[in-house]
Amino acid sequence: DSGFPLSFVSPAVLSIRGAQEEEPTDPQLMRLDNMLLAEGVAGPEKGGGSAAAAAAAAASGGAGSDNSVEHSDYRAKLSQIRQIYHTELEKYEQACNEFTTHVMNLLREQSRTRPISPKEIERMVSIIHRKFSSIQMQLKQSTCEAVMILRSRFLDARRKRRNFNKQATEILNEYFYSHLSNPYPSEEAKEELAKKCGITVSQVSNWFGNKRIRYKKNIGKFQEEANIYAAKTAVTATNVSAHGSQANSPSTPNSAGSSSSFNMSNSGDLFMSVQSLNGDSYQGAQVGANVQSQVGT
Repeated sequence: DSGFPLSFVSPAVLSIRGAQEEEPTDPQLMRLDNMLLAEGVAGPEKGGGSAAAAAAAAASGGAGSDNSVEHSDYRAKLSQIRQIYHTELEKYEQACNEFTTHVMNLLREQSRTRPISPKEIERMVSIIHRKFSSIQMQLKQSTCEAVMILRSRFLDARRKRRNFNKQATEILNEYFYSHLSNPYPSEEAKEELAKKCGITVSQVSNWFGNKRIRYKKNIGKFQEEANIYAAKTAVTATNVSAHGSQANSPSTPNSAGSSSSFNMSNSGDLFMSVQSLNGDSYQGAQVGANVQSQVGT
């Protein structure tokens, strides 16, 4: 092949984009690109993070109104990953272009003393592309791993909160209905409940937050459940009374059964009054903080 001065070579030959188009796309790189697009990290933003959060919620069993804080937290963290990815990708492209320009300048200098063929130029651009392609692969691989870790933590945290065993649910429900006038356990009570149930304090807080929301929405629905736990409380009180002195034993329900079940309407009114006085402890921000303490660690 006869050589040509560098000045006669088409600018397209010097373009790394042109070299990328000529070379077959790496299958692994294609998979990474597809995943980043699906997760809303690559490509135009257009609510990609929201779609990914919704998909993650659906995979974990659906999304209710009490999950909105979790979705917001997921989107925020995904947005951080997206921002870091695009920043690093911009640095990568800038470094790649600068190095390509540097090599082209060297070839231009050499063209003054020896002929340089278009194939030689293409070969040099291809070498540069392969070297930088490995860096791009690492960037996309690490980004995909970060997304998968975030998704895993988001889903696992939801599963842990949802999949309590029967004994843990019994303990939490007993406490809730026995403190219905003020179903806001103290930090000490939360720690004790967490130990009894074998779960974390954050999980206890989330359970009570969700329970209060469900109770507030449909008080009548929980009448039967409240009666069951009231009966258990009455049986426990009766057993204590039978083994203790009459003077020191706790009072037990009378034969009329007037105290053998919770008055849901009165208890509900009292709960609503307490809720209005302690509204800040009922806000979603607190639930969101608890969720973030699990998902974001």
